[in-house]
Amino acid sequence: MIYTEISHNKQKTALLIAFFLVLVIALGWVFSQYFQSPALLPLAVGLSVFMSIGSYFYSDKIVLAMSKAREVQKADDPELYRTVENLAITAGLPTPKVYLIDDAAMNAFATGRDPKHSVLAITTGLRDKLTKQELEGVMAHELSHVGNYDIRLSTIIVVLVGVITLLSNWMLRMSFFGGRRSRDNNQATAIFGLIGIILAILSPIAATLIQLAISRKREYLADASGALLTRYPEGLASALKKIAADTEPLEEANNATAHLYIINPLHANPSMFSNLFDTHPPIEERIKRLESM
Repeated sequence: MIYTEISHNKQKTALLIAFFLVLVIALGWVFSQYFQSPALLPLAVGLSVFMSIGSYFYSDKIVLAMSKAREVQKADDPELYRTVENLAITAGLPTPKVYLIDDAAMNAFATGRDPKHSVLAITTGLRDKLTKQELEGVMAHELSHVGNYDIRLSTIIVVLVGVITLLSNWMLRMSFFGGRRSRDNNQATAIFGLIGIILAILSPIAATLIQLAISRKREYLADASGALLTRYPEGLASALKKIAADTEPLEEANNATAHLYIINPLHANPSMFSNLFDTHPPIEERIKRLESM
């Protein structure tokens, strides 16, 4: 079942890219009609493609820089490197680069555009406080994100959500400050203006909700895949309990990177309302599923 889900997730990647591209084209077309400027459509699409390609190739470096992570060589931490190396061999994956974040909080994430360009990053707090079996569980979870191509989809979705948000803000500003000359031309222009404003407001919300739904589903899949890799789901379940109980704030976490971590670093005490918009499924449910395996 897990392997079928991986295949489905790869198919959904293509569908989601198509959806976001259609959304960008719709935004560009509506506002090109509103401003009576056909050049806006190719400009919006071109800007989106340029930003997406650039972010696709450099997003991992950006995330690591934002997180203030430093690369760990085998000589620096042989046990950690060996753990990752052995799990990668078992999973049939290239050994990813390993990075440490100097922070007492307990957390970890994976990034990169594919298994050949993947990175695992963990905090020093997590490295120091987990047992060997718990550390293996967390590393297996993150390697599962690599093997399931979650890291690619996460990168693409984050980039596209950012592009949609930027385009929407740009076009809203233009409609309020630069579009007054067009408003009196005819009724059709006014209708396009109204549609454009509604679309510009709702597009980032829709894009973000899609991002959240994808992130939550993929955490469940990575938990299951990680447990399959180690054959010891109790290790990951125990690690999740410790990470969830940790009250130390992760200093370098922010809204742009929070979805990458194994547990959302921004919601130490989530409410029922915040869970609705959380990037991760409830930790209790994840632990329950692991303990039932």
